[in-house]
Amino acid sequence: MSQHNFFELTAHWAMSAVESVGLVPTGEYFKLNSYENRVYDIFLEKEESPKELQQHIIIKIYRPQRWSVDALKEEQIFLNDLATNGVPVIQPYLWQGNTLHQYKGLYFALFKKGIGRLPQELSLQNLQSLGRILAHTHNIGETRCSDFRPTLCAEDYGWKHLERMEEWVAPEVSRRYFSSAETILNFLDDHLEPSDFLRIHGDCHRGNIIMNDIVDQKQHYPPFLLVDFDDFCNGPAVQDFWMLLSGPLSESKPELEHLIKGYEEFRTFPNYQVEWIEALRGLRIIHYASWIAKRWNDPIFPKYFPQFQDYIYWAEETEVLENIAWKLTQQN
Repeated sequence: MSQHNFFELTAHWAMSAVESVGLVPTGEYFKLNSYENRVYDIFLEKEESPKELQQHIIIKIYRPQRWSVDALKEEQIFLNDLATNGVPVIQPYLWQGNTLHQYKGLYFALFKKGIGRLPQELSLQNLQSLGRILAHTHNIGETRCSDFRPTLCAEDYGWKHLERMEEWVAPEVSRRYFSSAETILNFLDDHLEPSDFLRIHGDCHRGNIIMNDIVDQKQHYPPFLLVDFDDFCNGPAVQDFWMLLSGPLSESKPELEHLIKGYEEFRTFPNYQVEWIEALRGLRIIHYASWIAKRWNDPIFPKYFPQFQDYIYWAEETEVLENIAWKLTQQN
């Protein structure tokens, strides 16, 4: 299937892919939010589906040419490692002896449906519980190396992307934007230590957490689920912390303290990495803008990011990067 056809992929295609592995859709479905891939909740015929699926299967159809097959398999290995060791994730569903399938040129994976809701707010107690989960995640993350996933560093996530941004950044703020970006990336070049990196979630924000309200006393945390490991990579532990904060570090220190408190029940937190948080936030801003630019030919991106070509968007991005760059110069 061509990239163009991936853009036009429909629920009918997803149901046909599910049928191709022997499951029987009812024809009902929900399309789930995903910019990078295409994800559907497919309803299954009751009498024709395994009981543990509860008449639902989630199909995740991978964007072509983004990850190699080896990289996709590494995501699944990581999820299986985590699930096998009690970390609350949804591992790929093993069906017909496989967890990675192919239909008409596209790869896809199947998952059981996770039950819960996206948390509107996270209390300090919730954050402490999530700290415990992150500790378990990182304990497992360091048990293997990832050979086919990127490394969260200035080179892979920053410098390679700035050249693409030259045709997008509004000319009125271009000099300021790139000057600030270079300050941030130089800081990361000077401070990140790849020898400390391990397999991490990589995109651990509140939208990638599912929560229900039944407290599991044995596990000492409400049953959170970490979902969407599509951006899992090799990186510093602190990357999985800062996106859970409700604002800049200066305004969110109690939240970070509770994350670390839970984490240190099972694993020592590398406190020296706290000074990297602002720079990592800047790196994400740069990488995120580059990602939108790279995907602009996908029809959903102009639809969901209409402001991307406006001056005001780049003026605001520049102001944020300048503020981060200034803070980093004060740290030095």
